[in-house]
This record gives sequence, C-alpha cells and structure tokens, in this order.
Amino acid sequence: MLKALALQFFFWMLFFAFARTVFVAFHLKHFAGIPFWEITAMYRHSLRLDMATACYILVIPGMLTVFQSMISTKWLLFLNRVYTFLMILAYSLITAAEIGIYDEWKTKLHAKSLNYLRHPEEIYNSAPSSAFIVLVLLVSILTATGFFFYKKYFSISLAGIRKNYIVSAIVVLVLPAVLFTGLRGGIQEIPIVQSQSYYSKHNILNLAATNSGFNFIHSLNEYSKDRSENPYVFFEEGKAGDIVRALHEVKSDTTIIFLKESMPNIVLIILESWSADLIESLGGMSGITPEFREIEKQGVLFTDIYASGSRSEQGMAAIFSGFPAHPLSVVTYQPDKYPGLPGLNKKLKEAGYSSTFYFGGQLIYGNIKSYIYYNEFDRIFDIENLPEDMPGGKLGVHDAFMFEKMKDDAGKVKKPFLSAIFTVSTHSPFDMPMKIREFWEEKYQNLYLNSAFYTDSCIGAFFREASSEPWFKNTLFILMPDHSHDSYKKWDYHSPPYHRTFFLFAGDVVKPEFQGKTIRGTGSQVDFPATLLAQLGLEHSAFTWSKNLMNPYAPRFASISFEEGIGWTEGGKYFFYEPRFDRFYCRQPDDDTSDSIVMKGKAYLQILFQQYLDF
Repeated sequence: MLKALALQFFFWMLFFAFARTVFVAFHLKHFAGIPFWEITAMYRHSLRLDMATACYILVIPGMLTVFQSMISTKWLLFLNRVYTFLMILAYSLITAAEIGIYDEWKTKLHAKSLNYLRHPEEIYNSAPSSAFIVLVLLVSILTATGFFFYKKYFSISLAGIRKNYIVSAIVVLVLPAVLFTGLRGGIQEIPIVQSQSYYSKHNILNLAATNSGFNFIHSLNEYSKDRSENPYVFFEEGKAGDIVRALHEVKSDTTIIFLKESMPNIVLIILESWSADLIESLGGMSGITPEFREIEKQGVLFTDIYASGSRSEQGMAAIFSGFPAHPLSVVTYQPDKYPGLPGLNKKLKEAGYSSTFYFGGQLIYGNIKSYIYYNEFDRIFDIENLPEDMPGGKLGVHDAFMFEKMKDDAGKVKKPFLSAIFTVSTHSPFDMPMKIREFWEEKYQNLYLNSAFYTDSCIGAFFREASSEPWFKNTLFILMPDHSHDSYKKWDYHSPPYHRTFFLFAGDVVKPEFQGKTIRGTGSQVDFPATLLAQLGLEHSAFTWSKNLMNPYAPRFASISFEEGIGWTEGGKYFFYEPRFDRFYCRQPDDDTSDSIVMKGKAYLQILFQQYLDF
C-alpha cells in the first residue's frame, strides 16, 4: 500500500520536472546568456513546491489506495487511474497555456485569465493557427506520455496481496497527517507559497521553477478572496488617504494651452501594443515608424509616459476613465462597477461632442464592448457590424481599411466629434497585407516590428488622405498606445522601460510655437483625461486619479500595475514590488533613500484597490 502511494508520488515529481523541461525547451531563446548551472538550479529550487503539489494531488489516491488495500476491488484501481488521467490532463493544459502566453504576458497562468475563457474564439483568433495547433498537440503529447508511463511503471494493483487491517488502520490515521504536512510544505508556521521557488534575478527561471498547478490553484483562491477584502492594506486608512491626496495636490490650478481652438474635432488613435521603442525620437531604431516621425513635427510629444497596465482592457479604463490598472482583477470585467467610473466621452458629450468608436476585431474581448457602450459612444463599430467584404486577417479587419472607414464617416457626423479608433494589426499573430521586411533577426520581434511598420504606414496614408477633408484643419489628432509590449531591447518586464509609451497631440489646431515640441516629466495613461479636458477648458475634477500634465505644478509620477503587484517611477527613482511575497523585483536606488516613493506606491495601491472594491 505504501509502495503504491510512493510510486504515485515519484511519478508526479518526475512529471512536474518533465513539464518544466518542456517549458524551457519552447523558450530557449529567453535563456540565452544565463549560466547553465543557474538554469539547472531550477530543478533543485522547485522540489519543495513540487512535493507540496504532489501531496495535494495524492489526497484522493491516498483514500482510494487505503480502500483498495482492504476490499481489493478492481473498480477502485480503475477510479484511481481515471482521476490520475484527469489530473495529468489538467496539468498539461496549464503547462501548454503558460507556454503559449509567456511571450506576450511574461507571467504564469493566473486566475484572471479565466475571464478570457468566456470568449474562446478570441483566444483562438489572437494566436497564429500554427501556434494553436502546436499547443493542442503539446497537451495531447504531455497527457498521453504522462499517462502511459504512469500506467506502465507507477500504478500497481493491490489485488491478491494479503490483507492486514491493523496496518491499514494505522495508515488511515497517519496518512492524512503526512499529506497535510507535505501539502503545507512542512511543519513551519507559515505554509509554503510560490516564493519558495524564487532564486534568480532572471524572472523566467523563477517562473519556470514555480509549480504551475500550485500557482494556478493559489491564484484562484486569492482571486476569490480579493473580491471582498483589500489584500493591499499597508497603513491606517487615514494615513494612506493623506499620502494619496498629497500626491495629487497642485500649488496652482493653471494650464499651458497649446491648442489654438477650444472645441476642435478629436481623432483618438489608440495603438495596440506600441512600445516607446518603436519611436525613433524616444530611442527606437530608425525606419520602423517613419510616418509617426513626420507627424511629430506637427504636434506635442509627451516622452515619459508609462502604461498603467499590460492589457487592453486596463488601458481602456485608464484612457477613458483615468482609472489606474490594479493587480488581481480588471474593472471592465464587472459592469456593476462602471457607475463609479467617470467617463471622458460622457464629459465631451455634455460639451456637445458626437462620438464614434472603431475596432476591426471583437470588442467582447476583456469585456471592452460593454465598457465602451457604458461610456455612451453614439456609434460603435467592430467586427460584428462591419461589412463582411472588408479585408481582414485572423484577428479582424486590417488597419488600413478601418482608417479609411473612419475618414469617410468623419464628414457625415455632427461637429465637433470624437472619433476613436483602436488598431488591431500590432496584436499577435501580426498578420498584415504586406511583404515582410527584415528589421530584426529574431522572428517574433521581426513580425512585431513589421506590424508596427504596417500600422504606421496606414496612419500616414490616413493623414494624407484626410488632409483634403474640410474637417481636417479643425481636428486634434491624438496618438497613444493601449499598453506597451516586449521589444527588441529586451527590457525586463518588471522595469519602467518595458512599460514606457507616449502621447502625441498633433494637427493644425496645435499652436505653431508648440509644433515639434517635446514635454518631459513622468506621467501615465491615467493622466490623459485631465490633460485633454484642461486643453479644452472643461472641468475634470471627477477624474481624481488623473493629473493635468500641462500644469507645471502637477506632480510627476506613474504607477504601473502587474499581475500581483505595483511598479512606480518618479524623478529617476523606481521600484517594482509584489506585496504577497514582500519582494522587490527592482529598486532604484537600492537603499533606504527610496523608502519615500515605496511608501507612496503602497498607499496608492491600498487606496486604489479599496476604491475598486467600494464601487
């Protein structure tokens, strides 16, 4: 009986190591430059968490094995094998999903990702067909291989073995205690958590060492709890509130106005996954976005802007509500919370603007569609109500044709108007109607750079064609990303440069003395509503998290949310912090002199998450 359980335990330890090896094999490019000994150390650092996960899985087989030792029925062995098969399948699915998402998300699979399963067709459309097929095959291979070896070498029947009810009774009493001790990681006071497997400055090694099943179940548990109570309480509520209020205090409510007109038309171009590394004037390679470089000459470029989060739905809430992204959940997933959010389009509507929103794909992804509708756009176009003959790729209609439709519609709507377009081509799988150029040697990055080059060319064509339209001279054009993206510069995900983006305000409505001007100073996507409304002479006090970046007295900082923590950058100082493990991914300076911004970041996260819960 004990031998049967021991064999199952060793099977799971080997299977976890096998799945980890498969992850490494699929992402070898990310391990380049890391010493071999440091890579192999993941197997040693993974042992305790793997053992705890194996003990969780063995709770039911342990019960079945005890019963089998006493009554010797074959159906118990069959039931044990069915259970094990399902567990192997589940773990294989998690492993394959993590392999599939790593290039885009740089994280392990987490509970928040289940929101995407509401629309599985979007998951399929977001990945190249070849990648989807490979991952399906991978699940099949992992499951078949794992179950084959389990059944052949690690599953034994107790039929025919002499029964010893005294031994069985002892095992019944002792086994639960052994498994309980194992699944909590030992007899220490605090149960084991994922940080047990963290050991390297290379985060991919920490992620690979962390047991995927343990991490996912732990994430589910935390996610369910975090719906009702704030997990980010660092200070007394009054102290945290005082810190956050001080962050947004300005000595004088003034604005440097760079617009010639107070009520221009507005064309808002939201660029899917554009990093600052795509822009030559922000340090990027030349030739990737040459049209953007020309448009810069007509406008004001904000150079030190950081994405609030790393998902499109987080970006939408930041852009249109000035509401920062936060860990663990996304406000757009919960329509019951929308009434707590201010709306940029609603504010413009009160001032007399009409509005239209364009997206070539499916807006149901991330629940963006319900959020955009709640913001009272007059007309919303996505793949569901666009002409079927519009040329497109796997994810939706190509950008060129969406820009053309927006241009044609602009002459027919009531003025002034807000016309917002969310591009699609710079989202994986980067399919676009153009010949691929050689920007970069690595295939994935080359496709990403080509997709940016394509979207940039579409923007250039749009500007040239729209310039002959009567509404063009009275239009403010704003270009900004929904979030940043991994770039050829290979910034660490938990660092400010990875999340750096920009704002560009351009057009004939920009005063000549401001055209070609750059605005430095740290800001965030969240600051967009206050900055725009101040230029239009409209009140923006409802956007409490948003700062007017054209007020010279406005504080300069940006918060950056990741899955379970917060990043912060201010005046050359920064940190990325995960509260659950009390772990800093990076901290500059790496000493007590950064304590003041750490305090600000913690208070900011505490008050923000509490407001989200209170909505």
